Amino acid sequence: MHSDRGAQYTSWLYGARLRQAGLMGSMGKVACAYDNALMETFWGSLQIEVLDRKAWATRAELASAIFEWIEALYYPHRRHSALGYRTPLEYEHLHISAAVAA
Repeated sequence: MHSDRGAQYTSWLYGARLRQAGLMGSMGKVACAYDNALMETFWGSLQIEVLDRKAWATRAELASAIFEWIEALYYPHRRHSALGYRTPLEYEHLHISAAVAA
């Protein structure tokens, strides 16, 4: 779970809850506007393309829609200029192939 260095994200309780959920926390650098830009773009796209499209009846329905959006659209098909106009999946495979070759 990547976040900024806000007090709510640096608290001991928040870190403990992340660990209970099996997640690891990470934080951006201090005073680095570009560090969080890609994540902000991701959240903006999710907001416009999924969250604001309808009123969700249950959390399970929303969770399913978010999962489907990430795994079926965003990750394998959405090209990003920051990744050389590759999809996240293509970009990941480039680095996996390079690591295996080394």
